[in-house]
Amino acid sequence: MNHHLTETRFKDFDLDPSIIKGLDEAGFEFCTPIQAQSIPIALTGKDVAGEAQTGTGKTAAFMVACLNHLLTKPSHENRKKTDIRTMILAPTRELAIQIHKDASVIGKYTGLTFGLAYGGTDYDKQRRILEDGVDILIGTPGRTIDFFKQRVFSLKRCEVVILDEADRMFDLGFIDDMRYLLRRCPEPDKRLSLLFSATLSHRVGELAYVHMNDPAEIRVKAETKTADKIEQSIYYPANEEKIPLLLGLMEKLKPTRSIVFINTKRVADKVYAWLEGNGYKSALLSGDVPQKKRQSLLKKFQNGEFNTLVATDVAARGLHIPEVSHVFNFDLPQSGEDYVHRIGRTARAGASGFAISFACEDFAHYIMDIEEYIDQKIGRESVTSDLLIEPKPPIKMERRPRPNKSGAGGNRGAGNRNQNHSQRHGQNRGRDNRHKHKDRRR
Repeated sequence: MNHHLTETRFKDFDLDPSIIKGLDEAGFEFCTPIQAQSIPIALTGKDVAGEAQTGTGKTAAFMVACLNHLLTKPSHENRKKTDIRTMILAPTRELAIQIHKDASVIGKYTGLTFGLAYGGTDYDKQRRILEDGVDILIGTPGRTIDFFKQRVFSLKRCEVVILDEADRMFDLGFIDDMRYLLRRCPEPDKRLSLLFSATLSHRVGELAYVHMNDPAEIRVKAETKTADKIEQSIYYPANEEKIPLLLGLMEKLKPTRSIVFINTKRVADKVYAWLEGNGYKSALLSGDVPQKKRQSLLKKFQNGEFNTLVATDVAARGLHIPEVSHVFNFDLPQSGEDYVHRIGRTARAGASGFAISFACEDFAHYIMDIEEYIDQKIGRESVTSDLLIEPKPPIKMERRPRPNKSGAGGNRGAGNRNQNHSQRHGQNRGRDNRHKHKDRRR
């Protein structure tokens, strides 16, 4: 997303010099709106509930406030090494890894230690780091609870709690896990709590009301919900024209690096097989791809070994991949928020990009919600015969063994559960979203 910077500099705040040093080294000088508005409030020790789109600098906003809080308050004299001082919860492992990366850079000179807890991989390694004691734990809810129940760490002396992308945690069914962990932290008035969400919806507000201490609400409305430099267009193909149209557009537009978004894992497998069969070296990213493989696929995609990534929404959040020229919504997403998140994978950090959506027979009815949400009409394009390429047959997909229970650790198969759920409840979700948008306008 585009960063619109303000006149406020990080060094204008009363921050510990070690944080300023880390920020300088990472090239952070001017604040984005969410940073400029939330940091001064959090620095006074007041809770913050912030609404801001992905890619607007939320991580640095809460990280700076959190690090400063820990550095200016001595840690509890009876603190044991397994007592963590901060818990940061994120909905996906990619986002948890990204937060850890940013925290390590900004907090490089603070002397504070960081640990990760997410599912799918590195179980023993994560466990060892937490057993040795960390100040800040960054995790997905499932694996965090797993370690907590085994007493790998304790929340008794937790001084800061941060919930990132809270709305997404609801979508992925993590609300009970979140509440379980929050109830085991000190009372809301005995800690600093920061919550960030793409929308401060009714359900997120309720969570803030129960588990936070009268938070200041900050809403940073994107000037446009979608980045200005994304050229958006939409085609209305028949279902059987979608593969020929995708191949035709790939041939015509020659994207340097593209992501093709699909609503369900089953269709993602099919689209991947067609692309591979037609000479497009692709990677497939869905909820059940084991973590090690996900990370190596993303690395290869970033290095240009694949130039096409076929992904479901589970993979969409928290992906920071530079130079994605085109995003294809092979299936139209079921809400405006998902649309914004998907197309926000292109035109990052001020670059320009293209977002092309297919409104097919199954998903065309979502277009009204999406256009209402982004408050603009998307340019219509015609499906002409010269755009449709007769595809070569798809490659044969090997049957992947189902991941065993123990390997699913942190996200507890949230990906698959969520996708099957959206397959079954796609229609209802469309209707629900219409109500949701009405609420937002009230």
